[in-house]
Amino acid sequence: MASFLQNVPLPSIDRPFGVHLWPIFDKAFELVKGYPASEFKFQEGVTAMSTLKETAALMVTYYVVIFGGREVMKNFPAFKLNTLFMIHNFILTVISGVLLVLFLEQLIPTLWNHGVFYTICDHRGGWTQPLIVLYYLNYLNKYWEFLDTVFLVLKKKPLTFLHTYHHGATALLCYTQLIGLTAVQWVPITINLLVHVVMYWYYFQSARGVRIWWKKYITMLQILQFVIDVGFIYFASYSYFSSVYFPWAPTMGKCAGEEFAAFAGIAIITSYLFLFIGFYIATYKKEVKVGRPRSNTGKKSLIDMKNFEIPSPAATATGRSNGPVTRSRKA
Repeated sequence: MASFLQNVPLPSIDRPFGVHLWPIFDKAFELVKGYPASEFKFQEGVTAMSTLKETAALMVTYYVVIFGGREVMKNFPAFKLNTLFMIHNFILTVISGVLLVLFLEQLIPTLWNHGVFYTICDHRGGWTQPLIVLYYLNYLNKYWEFLDTVFLVLKKKPLTFLHTYHHGATALLCYTQLIGLTAVQWVPITINLLVHVVMYWYYFQSARGVRIWWKKYITMLQILQFVIDVGFIYFASYSYFSSVYFPWAPTMGKCAGEEFAAFAGIAIITSYLFLFIGFYIATYKKEVKVGRPRSNTGKKSLIDMKNFEIPSPAATATGRSNGPVTRSRKA
C-alpha cells in the first residue's frame, strides 16, 4: 500500500488534480472525431454551428418546437417520462462536471503564474487552443440543454418567459463570445458549469424521489454567479473601450475580444441578473418580511428552478401542488 501511494501523483499547480487530464480527454476526443482535441481548430463558416445563420436557425427551431408543441399537447395527456428525465439530468451533470475540471486544469496554472488580468484579457491566457476546444464544446452543450424545455412541453408544464428566454439567449451568448474571441468568457462559463453540476444533480435526485432541502440555495447561487459575471464582464469591457477610445482613462491594459461580443455579454448577463433577482423576490417575498420568520419554508415556498415558475397559492398553503408546479431551470 505504501508503495502504491508513493506512485500516486499529488496535486500541484501544474496538475491541479494530480493526474494530467488533458491527454486522457485528447484520446477520448480522437475516438469520437478521428483526430485529437489538440488538433481542433475553430473556423467560422467551416466548423459546425459556427455561423450566425446556423445559430439563428436552431434558435428559431427551438421556439417553434416548444411553443408549437405546447399547442399540440393540449390535445394529449401529459407524459410521465421520469426515467428519461432522470437520464437527461444525470448526463448533463456528468458533462458539466467533466468540462469544469478540464477548464480548471487549464486555468489554475495560468492564474497562479500570470494573474487574473492576464488570464481574462490576454489571448495567451484566456484563448489558448485547449480552452477554445472547451469553449466550443460548452457552446454545443447549450443546444443539448434545449431538451430541458422539451420535457416541460411533453409533461404539460407551463412555459415561462425566464425559462424560454434564458435557453435561447445563453446559446446566443456562447456563440457571440466564441466568434468574438473574448478571453474573459471562461469566467461565466466555469461558474455556470459549477452551478449546473449542483442544479442538474438536484433534479436527478429529485426524479429519483430523494427529498432535498437546499433547492432555494441554488437560486441564490445563480444570483451570485451573475453578480460575479457582471463584475468581470464590465471590467473587461471597460478595459477594452478605455484603452481604445479613452486613452486618458485609468486602465490596466487592453482586453482581448470584439466589441459586439462585449455588448452582447453586457446585455445578456445583466438581464439575467435582474430577472433572477426578480424571480427570487417574487418567490420568497413572504419569507423575507422583517419580523415575520416562517417555519418549514422548505415545504411552503416550493421553488423549483426547473421551469422558472411560482407555485399557486393553494400549493403554497399545503406544501403540495395538484397542478403544474413552478420550476426554474438554469443558469
